[in-house]
Amino acid sequence: METLLLNSEDVHHNTSMAELIPAIEQAFAAYENGNAKMPAKSYIDLPQYNGDFRSMPAYLDTGEWDAAGIKWVNVHTDNEEQFDLPTVMGTMIYSEPENAFPLSIMDGTELTMQRTGAAAAVATDHLAVEGASSMGIVGAGVQAYTQLEAVAEIRDIEEVVVSDLDEARVNEFIDAFEDRFDVRSGTPSDAGHCDVLSTVTPVRDPILGPEDVGEHTHINAMGADAEGKHEIGDDVLRAAKLVIDDYAQCTHSGEINVPWANGVLDDDDLYGEIGEIVVGDKAGRTTEDGVTVFDSTGLAIQDVAAAHVVYEHANERENGTEFDLLGLA
Repeated sequence: METLLLNSEDVHHNTSMAELIPAIEQAFAAYENGNAKMPAKSYIDLPQYNGDFRSMPAYLDTGEWDAAGIKWVNVHTDNEEQFDLPTVMGTMIYSEPENAFPLSIMDGTELTMQRTGAAAAVATDHLAVEGASSMGIVGAGVQAYTQLEAVAEIRDIEEVVVSDLDEARVNEFIDAFEDRFDVRSGTPSDAGHCDVLSTVTPVRDPILGPEDVGEHTHINAMGADAEGKHEIGDDVLRAAKLVIDDYAQCTHSGEINVPWANGVLDDDDLYGEIGEIVVGDKAGRTTEDGVTVFDSTGLAIQDVAAAHVVYEHANERENGTEFDLLGLA
């Protein structure tokens, strides 16, 4: 037995959104049904390097397949300027649950982008209006691309409005998608008045208030992944149908973490977790709903589910590099 090494290109090539989205939905269902084990994300803070490490282990059993793995990821904000390295890098170890053999070591950065997009698509499918045809994106970084790719899998998106302070990034995004969508630059408010909105920024001061969002907009709040980050105004969150991915993570470091710590939001303001909607214990969008918000922090079960999809395809196609990690050959 050999371990399969998959770089970012391999991960990208072996990820199909059409298959990844249902796999992520299965992961949410397994977690809700008690068929997943996911210890809390742990942090190693390194203020002397202006960064941190995070470990994210999980196991899940969907009934059709089971999988286990751990992602080791960092956020070092000085990397690009000082070392010409990405701010965020991740490594995924994907293991066989039955005997713990390391089936694959793969790039976790590309994996994270893909599964984050797929998670937004799952939430959008359950919470956006059925005929959604327009999508706004605030933040034109790398995450923006998979947000659009994924949401376009489950809604017939025609019009796209992208907003970012960096005009060059906006132009790059438009160039990438102008052959497929009617895509243009706009303000955050322009983006917020689309049927679906994904926010993928690192801001700590909210950039969207009640006047910046349509009456029936579904918002995927994807940017907040640490204490203090906050993209959506408190009044929007308080009035919306508010769905989270995980209670512990969202209250600690999700979109709701700041208003939660300030006592602006509490349990009564939460509609439920996305897993409850996926398994049918709670309804998704109803005719009475106005704005809906999905607070996504990113879960280890999503990484494991995505790694399962990538590994199965890479193994079938004989992609990647096999090597004898354990010296068993």
